[in-house]
Parts: sequence; C-alpha cells; structure tokens
Amino acid sequence: MAEAYQIKNQKGLYFLTLQVVGWAAIFTRQSYRDIIIDSFVYCRKSKGLKVYSYVIMSNHIHCIVSANNNLSDVIRDFKKFTSKEILKLVNENTQESRKEWLLMIFKYHAKFNKRVEKFQF
Repeated sequence: MAEAYQIKNQKGLYFLTLQVVGWAAIFTRQSYRDIIIDSFVYCRKSKGLKVYSYVIMSNHIHCIVSANNNLSDVIRDFKKFTSKEILKLVNENTQESRKEWLLMIFKYHAKFNKRVEKFQF
C-alpha cells in the first residue's frame, strides 16, 4: 500500500473510496446495497464508526468516516464482513443472472493477491 493511502490519524476524519475489483457493477442490485448499509449500521452501533456521508455507486462506495477507536481496524472488519456476505449472496442467489461472470472476475483477481484463497471482492 502506498504511504499516501494509509490512515495515519486513527481518530481523524477521512474520505474513503472502496472499489470492487475489476470495477464489477455489483451494487446495481438492491440486495447487495442492503449488505453495505447493514454493515454501516452494525459498525456504527458496535465498533464506534461515525458515518458522516456515503454514496453507493454501481461499482464503488464513497464515504466520509471517522471512528472512536482504530479506524483502520473498523474499515478492515467492514470490508472483510461485507465481501464475505456479498460473495455468499452471489453464490446462493439463483436469480443472479451474472453469477458466473461475477465469480470469474473475483476469482481472476484473487490470483494476484497472496492473502486471498479463492475470490477477491
């Protein structure tokens, strides 16, 4: 990670952009946006995340956030949980017409990250 993109002041206010690999347009479906919103709500209540503003675009999220504690830890947990939930929903959703395409993108990008086993979101 480039030094310019590190959270240095863990209690500071930050503008973050969280991007889906391959710019896959996953958030065009309400069910996937709901996972993001539910995760924001959980992190606000349980992890001390302060969400000042956010927008969910088709393939990325912009947010202005801070935290009572360690912002890096909260964002790490947010991303880990939401990616697992979204991947689970993609796999389980029989109505998802783009399932094979999405999983192909996530599997392809996982090959380039040693920390990811099967799919990278």
